[in-house]
Amino acid sequence: MSTDANRPEQSRPAPASGQRRLPIIDAVRAAALLAMASYHTLWDLGYLRLTAENYALTPAGHRAAEAIAGTFLTLVGVGLVLMNGHGVRVRPTLTRLARIGGAALLVTAGTWLAFPDAYVFFGILHCIAVASVLGLPFLFLPLPVTMLAAAAIFAAPLWLHAPVLDAPILFFLGLGTGTPRTNDYVPLFPWFGFVLTGIVLGRLGLPRLRRSSLGAWAPSSAAGRAATFAGRHSLVVYLVHQPVLLGLLTGLVTLTGPNPHAGLRAFRADYVRICTRTGGELPLCRIAARCTSEALLKEDLFREDGRPFSAPERLRAQALSQGCYGAIEAASRAPR
Repeated sequence: MSTDANRPEQSRPAPASGQRRLPIIDAVRAAALLAMASYHTLWDLGYLRLTAENYALTPAGHRAAEAIAGTFLTLVGVGLVLMNGHGVRVRPTLTRLARIGGAALLVTAGTWLAFPDAYVFFGILHCIAVASVLGLPFLFLPLPVTMLAAAAIFAAPLWLHAPVLDAPILFFLGLGTGTPRTNDYVPLFPWFGFVLTGIVLGRLGLPRLRRSSLGAWAPSSAAGRAATFAGRHSLVVYLVHQPVLLGLLTGLVTLTGPNPHAGLRAFRADYVRICTRTGGELPLCRIAARCTSEALLKEDLFREDGRPFSAPERLRAQALSQGCYGAIEAASRAPR
């Protein structure tokens, strides 16, 4: 995710103080990159079944992903102010859009090949590219107008939904009645609101930041210099980090094998759903699900990797399941 908006060669000439690059902004962007890489590592671990479940897909994981995306999009707004705050600079703006748009197309093509059932058609880069164009007028409109627009865009998904907006060509709006199947979905509503928030923060805060000690900060340590370098080249980091992580972890799972408990929670949830659908009592189904999964693990019959059961294995697994539920049901009805 790149907001390479405050490159020295792209900054508008200014008075003596200059529109110099702010290393602190690069450092904040680097922190967001680190959080993003950590989240993707968690997702990869679950996808490759190296962890018991995919913790990136839990409610807490979803909230973390939303916070990271919101941070990047807010930084996009700040970057637009840094780059175009004194007037839109057409050539640098078009160059930046070409880079981000091209990277977004690469992500779409790559995920189409790797995950054809959930490829990315409007993820974070697509949103950044479109929002970078839509945000330009708000650099010069009165601040209250931008604030009201941000509030409206944040609020719209809470009350504005229509089946007509479920058309695939309109998925980028995010105002349909359902959520499309994709590995990264960052529609304009509500996410463009974060870009507008960044524009407001940039217009209000950047002049003060430049005059402050924080604005004068420059990295002196190797870690600081590495962080600001990553922040300056965030688009490259974004494109490269996930293939590298996935490649390394694929090598690891080849050596170690998957976590033996991978998929256990999903198995139990499916067991309970099927059990109750066929007339089982919910409390008993939950206990039977745990009993059955533990029995399958003990006999090396728990499989979440797609390997088919042989006929004897299938019969044994069914017997274990029926035995668990039968024993639990009998115990629950026994006189006390």
